[in-house]
Amino acid sequence: MSTALPDLADGDFYYESLGTGRYRSTIHAQGAWNPHEQHMAPASGIIADALVRHEPRNDVRLARISYEILGLIPGGEFQVTTSTLRPGRTIELIQAELSAGGRVAIRAAAWRMITSDTSAVAAVEDEPMPAPDECKPWDGASVWPGGYIRSLEMRLAEGHRPGSGRVWIRTSHPLTDRDDSTDLARLMGLVDTANGIAARVPPGENSYIFPNVDLQIHMYRAPAGEWLGLDNKVSFGADGIGLTSTVLHDVSGPFGRAEQILTLRKS
Repeated sequence: MSTALPDLADGDFYYESLGTGRYRSTIHAQGAWNPHEQHMAPASGIIADALVRHEPRNDVRLARISYEILGLIPGGEFQVTTSTLRPGRTIELIQAELSAGGRVAIRAAAWRMITSDTSAVAAVEDEPMPAPDECKPWDGASVWPGGYIRSLEMRLAEGHRPGSGRVWIRTSHPLTDRDDSTDLARLMGLVDTANGIAARVPPGENSYIFPNVDLQIHMYRAPAGEWLGLDNKVSFGADGIGLTSTVLHDVSGPFGRAEQILTLRKS
Protein backbone atom coordinates (compact mmCIF):
# COMPACT_ATOMS: atom_id res chain seq x y z
CA MET A 1 0.00 0.00 0.00
CA SER A 2 1.43 3.39 -1.02
CA THR A 3 2.28 5.89 1.70
CA ALA A 4 1.89 8.85 -0.67
CA LEU A 5 -0.75 11.37 0.40
CA PRO A 6 -4.05 10.55 -1.35
CA ASP A 7 -6.17 12.76 -3.58
CA LEU A 8 -8.65 14.17 -1.07
CA ALA A 9 -11.98 15.92 -1.50
CA ASP A 10 -12.32 19.50 -0.29
CA GLY A 11 -15.12 20.58 2.03
CA ASP A 12 -16.40 20.91 5.60
CA PHE A 13 -17.62 17.32 5.70
CA TYR A 14 -15.96 13.92 6.08
CA TYR A 15 -16.87 12.42 2.71
CA GLU A 16 -17.86 13.57 -0.75
CA SER A 17 -20.53 11.33 -2.24
CA LEU A 18 -19.62 10.22 -5.77
CA GLY A 19 -22.77 8.13 -6.28
CA THR A 20 -23.53 4.37 -6.33
CA GLY A 21 -21.80 3.79 -3.00
CA ARG A 22 -18.56 5.56 -3.92
CA TYR A 23 -17.00 8.27 -1.74
CA ARG A 24 -13.87 10.40 -1.43
CA SER A 25 -12.54 11.34 2.00
CA THR A 26 -11.52 14.84 3.08
CA ILE A 27 -8.73 15.90 5.45
CA HIS A 28 -11.27 15.70 8.30
CA ALA A 29 -11.28 11.88 7.97
CA GLN A 30 -7.48 11.64 8.23
CA GLY A 31 -6.12 9.07 10.67
CA ALA A 32 -3.86 9.50 13.68
CA TRP A 33 -1.37 6.68 13.10
CA ASN A 34 -0.52 7.53 9.44
CA PRO A 35 -1.27 10.69 7.42
CA HIS A 36 -2.22 8.74 4.27
CA GLU A 37 -4.93 6.66 5.96
CA GLN A 38 -8.45 7.29 7.22
CA HIS A 39 -9.37 7.25 10.89
CA MET A 40 -11.59 4.32 11.76
CA ALA A 41 -14.17 6.61 13.41
CA PRO A 42 -15.59 8.42 10.35
CA ALA A 43 -15.06 5.28 8.26
CA SER A 44 -17.27 3.34 10.67
CA GLY A 45 -19.79 6.18 10.43
CA ILE A 46 -20.09 6.00 6.65
CA ILE A 47 -20.48 2.22 6.95
CA ALA A 48 -23.23 2.68 9.56
CA ASP A 49 -24.89 5.16 7.19
CA ALA A 50 -24.86 2.51 4.44
CA LEU A 51 -26.29 -0.12 6.81
CA VAL A 52 -29.13 2.22 7.83
CA ARG A 53 -29.98 2.79 4.16
CA HIS A 54 -29.83 -0.91 3.20
CA GLU A 55 -33.35 -2.21 2.43
CA PRO A 56 -34.84 0.07 5.13
CA ARG A 57 -37.72 -1.04 7.36
CA ASN A 58 -39.67 1.04 9.89
CA ASP A 59 -40.18 -1.84 12.34
CA VAL A 60 -36.51 -2.72 13.00
CA ARG A 61 -33.37 -0.94 14.17
CA LEU A 62 -29.65 -1.65 14.32
CA ALA A 63 -28.83 -3.25 17.67
CA ARG A 64 -25.27 -4.44 17.11
CA ILE A 65 -22.54 -3.53 14.62
CA SER A 66 -19.37 -5.62 14.51
CA TYR A 67 -16.55 -4.03 12.53
CA GLU A 68 -13.46 -6.01 11.52
CA ILE A 69 -10.52 -3.83 10.43
CA LEU A 70 -8.72 -5.89 7.79
CA GLY A 71 -5.83 -3.51 7.23
CA LEU A 72 -4.91 0.12 6.72
CA ILE A 73 -7.88 2.23 5.59
CA PRO A 74 -6.60 4.30 2.64
CA GLY A 75 -7.56 7.94 2.31
CA GLY A 76 -9.09 9.17 -0.92
CA GLU A 77 -11.64 7.28 -3.02
CA PHE A 78 -13.37 4.09 -1.86
CA GLN A 79 -16.53 2.02 -2.26
CA VAL A 80 -19.11 0.79 0.28
CA THR A 81 -21.28 -2.20 -0.68
CA THR A 82 -24.09 -3.73 1.38
CA SER A 83 -25.83 -7.10 1.40
CA THR A 84 -28.23 -9.20 3.46
CA LEU A 85 -26.57 -12.24 5.03
CA ARG A 86 -29.58 -13.62 6.90
CA PRO A 87 -33.04 -12.25 6.09
CA GLY A 88 -35.80 -12.54 8.65
CA ARG A 89 -39.13 -11.12 9.75
CA THR A 90 -37.99 -10.18 13.28
CA ILE A 91 -34.19 -10.50 13.17
CA GLU A 92 -31.87 -10.10 10.21
CA LEU A 93 -28.12 -9.92 9.66
CA ILE A 94 -26.81 -7.40 7.15
CA GLN A 95 -23.28 -6.59 6.02
CA ALA A 96 -21.28 -3.69 4.60
CA GLU A 97 -17.76 -3.68 3.17
CA LEU A 98 -15.49 -0.70 2.59
CA SER A 99 -13.10 -1.37 -0.30
CA ALA A 100 -10.25 0.71 -1.73
CA GLY A 101 -7.53 -0.12 -4.22
CA GLY A 102 -9.02 -3.55 -4.93
CA ARG A 103 -8.93 -4.60 -1.24
CA VAL A 104 -11.57 -4.82 1.50
CA ALA A 105 -10.34 -2.61 4.36
CA ILE A 106 -13.34 -2.95 6.74
CA ARG A 107 -16.08 -5.56 6.93
CA ALA A 108 -19.06 -4.90 9.20
CA ALA A 109 -21.92 -7.19 10.14
CA ALA A 110 -25.00 -5.78 11.86
CA TRP A 111 -27.96 -7.39 13.60
CA ARG A 112 -31.14 -5.53 12.79
CA MET A 113 -33.94 -6.43 15.23
CA ILE A 114 -37.67 -5.81 15.42
CA THR A 115 -38.82 -3.17 17.92
CA SER A 116 -41.78 -3.34 20.31
CA ASP A 117 -43.05 -1.51 23.40
CA THR A 118 -41.14 -2.85 26.43
CA SER A 119 -41.24 0.40 28.42
CA ALA A 120 -42.93 -1.38 31.35
CA VAL A 121 -39.73 -3.31 32.09
CA ALA A 122 -37.10 -0.91 30.71
CA ALA A 123 -34.11 -0.43 33.04
CA VAL A 124 -30.42 0.45 32.70
CA GLU A 125 -27.57 -0.47 35.06
CA ASP A 126 -24.90 1.76 33.46
CA GLU A 127 -24.17 4.95 35.40
CA PRO A 128 -24.82 8.32 33.66
CA MET A 129 -22.02 10.76 32.90
CA PRO A 130 -21.89 14.43 33.88
CA ALA A 131 -23.53 16.50 31.14
CA PRO A 132 -21.34 18.18 28.48
CA ASP A 133 -21.87 21.64 30.02
CA GLU A 134 -20.57 20.28 33.34
CA CYS A 135 -17.26 19.25 31.74
CA LYS A 136 -14.26 21.33 30.70
CA PRO A 137 -12.98 21.80 27.13
CA TRP A 138 -10.18 19.45 26.10
CA ASP A 139 -7.87 19.66 23.09
CA GLY A 140 -7.43 16.10 21.88
CA ALA A 141 -5.17 17.38 19.09
CA SER A 142 -2.57 18.16 21.75
CA VAL A 143 -2.20 14.38 22.20
CA TRP A 144 -3.08 12.96 18.78
CA PRO A 145 -2.23 14.12 15.24
CA GLY A 146 -4.47 13.95 12.18
CA GLY A 147 -7.34 15.79 10.58
CA TYR A 148 -10.06 13.71 12.24
CA ILE A 149 -8.99 14.60 15.78
CA ARG A 150 -8.75 18.28 14.80
CA SER A 151 -12.36 18.12 13.58
CA LEU A 152 -13.75 17.36 17.05
CA GLU A 153 -15.01 19.42 19.97
CA MET A 154 -14.24 17.61 23.23
CA ARG A 155 -15.29 18.03 26.87
CA LEU A 156 -13.42 16.28 29.69
CA ALA A 157 -15.09 15.12 32.93
CA GLU A 158 -13.39 15.16 36.33
CA GLY A 159 -11.25 12.18 37.32
CA HIS A 160 -9.60 11.68 33.95
CA ARG A 161 -6.35 9.67 34.11
CA PRO A 162 -4.29 7.33 31.89
CA GLY A 163 -6.35 4.18 31.43
CA SER A 164 -9.70 5.64 32.48
CA GLY A 165 -11.64 8.68 31.35
CA ARG A 166 -14.99 10.24 30.53
CA VAL A 167 -15.17 12.51 27.49
CA TRP A 168 -17.96 14.09 25.45
CA ILE A 169 -17.29 14.61 21.75
CA ARG A 170 -19.17 16.16 18.85
CA THR A 171 -18.38 17.49 15.41
CA SER A 172 -19.75 20.30 13.27
CA HIS A 173 -18.92 18.35 10.09
CA PRO A 174 -21.63 16.15 8.54
CA LEU A 175 -20.67 12.66 7.39
CA THR A 176 -21.17 13.55 3.72
CA ASP A 177 -21.73 16.57 1.52
CA ARG A 178 -25.41 15.51 1.34
CA ASP A 179 -25.79 16.21 5.10
CA ASP A 180 -28.70 13.74 5.38
CA SER A 181 -27.38 11.02 7.71
CA THR A 182 -29.30 9.79 10.76
CA ASP A 183 -28.19 10.60 14.31
CA LEU A 184 -27.27 6.94 14.76
CA ALA A 185 -24.93 6.94 11.76
CA ARG A 186 -23.29 10.23 12.77
CA LEU A 187 -22.75 9.08 16.37
CA MET A 188 -21.36 5.73 15.18
CA GLY A 189 -18.85 7.87 13.28
CA LEU A 190 -17.43 9.05 16.61
CA VAL A 191 -17.30 5.84 18.68
CA ASP A 192 -13.85 4.65 17.60
CA THR A 193 -12.38 7.78 19.22
CA ALA A 194 -12.74 5.87 22.50
CA ASN A 195 -9.36 4.18 22.04
CA GLY A 196 -7.55 7.51 22.32
CA ILE A 197 -9.30 9.48 25.06
CA ALA A 198 -7.52 7.88 28.05
CA ALA A 199 -4.46 6.17 26.60
CA ARG A 200 -2.42 4.25 29.17
CA VAL A 201 0.81 5.48 27.55
CA PRO A 202 1.53 8.50 25.32
CA PRO A 203 1.36 7.60 21.62
CA GLY A 204 4.34 8.24 19.39
CA GLU A 205 8.11 7.74 19.31
CA ASN A 206 9.85 5.74 22.06
CA SER A 207 6.54 4.58 23.51
CA TYR A 208 3.93 2.15 22.21
CA ILE A 209 1.38 2.00 19.43
CA PHE A 210 -1.96 0.35 20.24
CA PRO A 211 -4.31 0.38 17.24
CA ASN A 212 -7.54 -1.60 17.47
CA VAL A 213 -8.26 -4.37 15.00
CA ASP A 214 -12.00 -4.36 15.59
CA LEU A 215 -14.89 -2.31 16.94
CA GLN A 216 -17.91 -4.02 18.50
CA ILE A 217 -20.93 -1.82 19.32
CA HIS A 218 -24.05 -3.02 21.17
CA MET A 219 -27.00 -0.64 21.59
CA TYR A 220 -29.90 -1.33 23.96
CA ARG A 221 -31.40 2.04 23.00
CA ALA A 222 -31.30 4.06 19.79
CA PRO A 223 -29.06 7.13 20.33
CA ALA A 224 -29.99 10.67 19.37
CA GLY A 225 -28.48 14.15 19.23
CA GLU A 226 -25.04 15.48 18.41
CA TRP A 227 -23.03 14.68 21.58
CA LEU A 228 -21.47 11.26 22.17
CA GLY A 229 -20.30 10.46 25.70
CA LEU A 230 -17.48 7.93 26.19
CA ASP A 231 -16.93 6.45 29.65
CA ASN A 232 -14.04 4.10 29.11
CA LYS A 233 -11.34 1.95 30.63
CA VAL A 234 -8.21 0.66 28.92
CA SER A 235 -6.46 -2.59 29.89
CA PHE A 236 -3.05 -3.73 28.58
CA GLY A 237 -2.13 -7.40 28.91
CA ALA A 238 1.45 -8.62 29.40
CA ASP A 239 1.65 -10.37 26.01
CA GLY A 240 1.04 -7.56 23.52
CA ILE A 241 -2.77 -7.47 23.53
CA GLY A 242 -5.06 -4.88 25.12
CA LEU A 243 -8.71 -3.92 25.37
CA THR A 244 -10.62 -0.63 25.41
CA SER A 245 -14.10 -0.97 26.96
CA THR A 246 -16.58 1.90 26.78
CA VAL A 247 -20.09 2.73 27.95
CA LEU A 248 -21.71 4.90 25.27
CA HIS A 249 -23.94 7.89 26.14
CA ASP A 250 -26.02 10.55 24.50
CA VAL A 251 -27.38 13.52 26.45
CA SER A 252 -30.34 11.39 27.64
CA GLY A 253 -28.04 8.84 29.27
CA PRO A 254 -26.29 5.55 28.50
CA PHE A 255 -27.42 3.70 25.37
CA GLY A 256 -24.90 0.92 24.80
CA ARG A 257 -21.34 -0.37 24.95
CA ALA A 258 -18.29 -0.64 22.72
CA GLU A 259 -15.25 -2.94 22.82
CA GLN A 260 -11.99 -2.62 20.89
CA ILE A 261 -9.26 -5.28 20.96
CA LEU A 262 -5.78 -3.73 20.64
CA THR A 263 -2.47 -4.87 19.22
CA LEU A 264 0.18 -3.40 21.56
CA ARG A 265 3.67 -2.82 20.13
CA LYS A 266 6.83 -0.87 20.96
CA SER A 267 7.25 2.18 18.74
